[in-house]
Amino acid sequence: MKFGFVLPYGDAATAAELAKAAEESGWDGFFVWEPVWGIDAWVCLAAAAMTTSTVRLGTMLTPPSRMRPWKLASEAATLDNLSGGRVILAVGLGAPSSGFAEFGEETDRVIRAELLDESLDIITGLWSDTPFTYQGKHYQVRPLEGMPPPPPPVQRPRIPIWVVGAWGYSRSMNRALRYDGILPQVKKGEEFSDLSPEVVAAVRDHAAEHRDSPIDIVIEGSTGADPAADGAKLASLAAAGATWWIEGMWDAVDETRIRDRVTSGPPSLD
Repeated sequence: MKFGFVLPYGDAATAAELAKAAEESGWDGFFVWEPVWGIDAWVCLAAAAMTTSTVRLGTMLTPPSRMRPWKLASEAATLDNLSGGRVILAVGLGAPSSGFAEFGEETDRVIRAELLDESLDIITGLWSDTPFTYQGKHYQVRPLEGMPPPPPPVQRPRIPIWVVGAWGYSRSMNRALRYDGILPQVKKGEEFSDLSPEVVAAVRDHAAEHRDSPIDIVIEGSTGADPAADGAKLASLAAAGATWWIEGMWDAVDETRIRDRVTSGPPSLD
């Protein structure tokens, strides 16, 4: 199991400092969230890339329905080149409660899913080495004449893409299984429940039945209160097939508290 830390709050300078601290403290990934209005995720990740050399860098997560897919493809590819091939792009429908309606973003779930699907088609198409054309319901792309293409991502065949997959919803799961990692979710009413090892194992088995290649299974949560209990929990999730644990301190805005958690290093499975 690999371990990532998602920065709950902080500007680009903070991201640069804490990404370096995360790398030195044994974390495998450093992630930032992408607000509707707030501190820009990709500027933060570029700053983090300049202070690190091995830690993976990514968003947690990006909602493509409110992005221009060609702009997102450009940002991710540029960062992949800057970092020497260390980017992970995590995507999903996003949380409308984070300001979608207030800024005129699409809130309809079906349309956001359509925009997500088309965006992923365009992003992966633009990362290829051939002229790209696309005709979708929401987006159309023609080859750009008279301008040299930007450098493709360092990582081949593409930058790894992690996609939210709602367990029990075939369309959501099928979308995630087309890419490189799945962020499984189990919804109970309007809330999301913690993922049990049994659900993780079911996701692992489902992926094995529908794919010829491995896929990352990425679990997000928080640790630190009880190291022994944390270790047992993570060991059971790893045994069930989880390949990444993402530490999310979403209630933290105190930089001292965040820094202390980063420098204490990832949880232990012992």
